[in-house]
Order: sequence, then structure tokens, then C-alpha cells
Amino acid sequence: MQASPLSPAASSRANPARAAGPLDLAARRVNWLDRRQAVLAQNIANADTPNYRPHDLQPFARHLAAALPPAMARTAPAHLAPRGGGQAGAPEDRQVAEAVPDGNAVSLDREAVRIAETDTAHALAMAVHRSFMGMFRLALGRQG
Repeated sequence: MQASPLSPAASSRANPARAAGPLDLAARRVNWLDRRQAVLAQNIANADTPNYRPHDLQPFARHLAAALPPAMARTAPAHLAPRGGGQAGAPEDRQVAEAVPDGNAVSLDREAVRIAETDTAHALAMAVHRSFMGMFRLALGRQG
């Protein structure tokens, strides 16, 4: 089936910057959170596996920044320098503190905290998505 020229899929292919609307951003965030929840669940499932190291996804902000077009460049000394000092981002906080004698480095407490954070972020992303869908329905004159 061919996407219509007015569909969001066709629009995002024609103009990638347009794909970063609130609904698309919420959908990307939910997909990332779903994948992260699966990775964290795998960490917990392997809590007794010898020599297992916990995994995590790269932060969503870094994932999103990789999908954006490159930042503006300073092409002449007379141009203003970009804000922020040019740092790409904060270092990732995914240090494995210590491993038990069998080499497993999964901390159930740390994984439980990350799962709770992921669940809270998922609920927020779903609320944003529902809110925008409600506004669209209202604008179109539909109830429910």
C-alpha cells in the first residue's frame, strides 16, 4: 500500500525535520522505553548467570540527537560562536560498581530503580500522547 502524500510517513520522508512533532516524539520515546524495559528485564533475568554484565540503552537524548540534522557550524571568524561551549553531552552514568565472586555484576537494587524510572517515563509519554490525541479530536469536532 502506497502512503498518501498527506500522510505523516510521506511527510517525514520528504522533510525529516518535520517528523519531530509532539506525536512522533512521544511515539519514539515510548518505543525507546519499551526497548529499555526489555533490556532491564533481561538484566534481572540473568542476575544469577556467572560473568554476566548488565546492559542498558544509550540515553534517549543522545539517541534523539543522533537522528537530528547536524548543528550549525561557524564558517567564518566573524560569525557568532554556538551556545553551550560545543560539548556533546554529559558522560553516561552506567558504571558497574562491583561484581560478585562468580563475575556477575547485576545489582537488583540498581535495576529496580531503573525499571521504576522507565515506568514513570512511559506513563508520562503515554499521557502526552493521549493529551495531543484528545486535542486533535476536539479540533476536528469529535468527542471521545
